[in-house]
Amino acid sequence: MVKYILNRLIVSIPVILGSLTLVFLIIHWLPGDPAQMIAGDDAAPERIDYLRHQLGLDQPLWQQYAVYLWDSVRGDFGHSFANSQPVIDRLLAQLPATLSLAALSTLFAIIVGFILGVLSAVYQNRVLDYIVRVISLLGVSMPKFWLGILLILVFSVHLQLLPAIGNGSFEQLILPSFALGVTGAGMLTRMVRNSVLEVIHEPFILTLRAKGLSEKIVLYKHVLRNALLPAVTILGLLVGEMLSGAVVTETVFSRQGLGKLVVDAINQKDIPVIQAAILITGLFNIVVNLMVDVSYSYVDPRVRKTG
Repeated sequence: MVKYILNRLIVSIPVILGSLTLVFLIIHWLPGDPAQMIAGDDAAPERIDYLRHQLGLDQPLWQQYAVYLWDSVRGDFGHSFANSQPVIDRLLAQLPATLSLAALSTLFAIIVGFILGVLSAVYQNRVLDYIVRVISLLGVSMPKFWLGILLILVFSVHLQLLPAIGNGSFEQLILPSFALGVTGAGMLTRMVRNSVLEVIHEPFILTLRAKGLSEKIVLYKHVLRNALLPAVTILGLLVGEMLSGAVVTETVFSRQGLGKLVVDAINQKDIPVIQAAILITGLFNIVVNLMVDVSYSYVDPRVRKTG
């Protein structure tokens, strides 16, 4: 198992390096001068040149890239261009709100996706199956911002049951978690349904039924145990979907968090904040996918032997 984990970590190094490089290039290709934004439109050229020197933006691109990589390896994310605060402090202040949103959305997606997927497979080609398939299709297709606005109009404006914006209470987390988790639930429902249908028609399932085992035992003890293995692999992608979707969801619901911090930083072209936020998100995705791979290897020992 140690060798398996080390192999996964080694494979992750090029992914991290590629993410750092891509983020750096995209940010520096975006239009706009951070020094100009900080100084203001009416600032003197000398003031702008001074700020560019202070921020290190007057250095060659390759030199900025080398400094960026070295600082990232050391965990030094610098200071925000917008308010001169340490970037790590800003990230740590906003990260818990985003993690709580992503965690609740993922939990919702897992519970709903597994239940609906199993029901759809068990009642294949019946009314319930068609209803679940339509619901999952809608869940995957609906844009998060549109669903978020619709939820606000229904549950906050008309019914006045739940708050529409803000942080601080569990009630304020319900609507954004639902809006964020619907897509994941739709994806997982379709994955679980297909996996169950593949296993339920296997010869060994017919043999178990021929031996007289009840349908419940066959389903819960044998079908689900084998059918849910492929669904485990999507959990890593699901967490990544939740984290990336938090950018839109937190903006729609005016929630403080990492997503909204990135949106504000992009508008201000606050390069250190953008780079650090995307780096931390990428590292978190890698860790989650590693955990999923390790858990999958425990469920299916064949993965350990081939890894």
